[in-house]
Amino acid sequence: MSYSTIVDPATLAAHLDDPDWLLIDVRHQLADPAHGERVYAEGHLPGAHFLHCDRDLSGALNGRNGRHPLPEPALFAARMVALGLKTTTQVVVYDDAQGMIAGRLWWLLRYLGHEAVALLDGGWSAWLASGGKLETATPLPPVPGGAWQPSLRANATVDADFVQKNLLTVDMCLIDARAPDRYRGENETIDPVGGHIPGARNRCFKDNLQADGRFKSAAELRGEWLALLAGKAPAQVVHQCGSGVSACLNLLAMDIAGLPGSRLYPGSWSEWCADPARPLAR
Repeated sequence: MSYSTIVDPATLAAHLDDPDWLLIDVRHQLADPAHGERVYAEGHLPGAHFLHCDRDLSGALNGRNGRHPLPEPALFAARMVALGLKTTTQVVVYDDAQGMIAGRLWWLLRYLGHEAVALLDGGWSAWLASGGKLETATPLPPVPGGAWQPSLRANATVDADFVQKNLLTVDMCLIDARAPDRYRGENETIDPVGGHIPGARNRCFKDNLQADGRFKSAAELRGEWLALLAGKAPAQVVHQCGSGVSACLNLLAMDIAGLPGSRLYPGSWSEWCADPARPLAR
């Protein structure tokens, strides 16, 4: 059996020694880029490899493409193959940020054609609460095997031009995954300009989770998302956030809810607001 959305700690624990499972730690803090490597060295799930949000899950910055542009597919694929990814591999990803970073890796692998990837439901906290083991050793390099080749998913992303052209049409339903205050243009501490893209609806990525950090049930998520979309089809939905990271958790939540097919605007607000000619709302 393969998992393509979430997996619980008990299931992961039963597969820690499974050579067909690949576990990846992506703990990260936007305000402290060294956080992930530091806490990984202090302790991580057994066999987990580490990937860095800025270096591994993002591409080169040019001042106009947002804070976390997508990585170059061939480079990202080579990094994953070096960790042992094969076409038959079940990938499990986790973080300590309520899935915000892990969702990015989940989406990237799906975007590049690898379906068997799931978040550890509840992440780091759920693993500790379950009594899961930890270790400090870095995993040995994998045994060379069949290489995985990326195959980009068609129509999975949109760019700033698409968003601008569709601001006043009914063909796009834009969902902003940031916290409500940042959506309103208040308390902006990350990007140089506060506000949101005109017409965007707000659904903070944390709204998909229960109090313990695990995802709400599929039925509950479906009801909430259908109410938010108000008749819009998943194919009309474009997700964004500050830099194309936390928005991926909204894509995952829609998949759990049985509403697949929405798209990501990777540049998000940090790319949008870099051009003063683009409109904004507060």
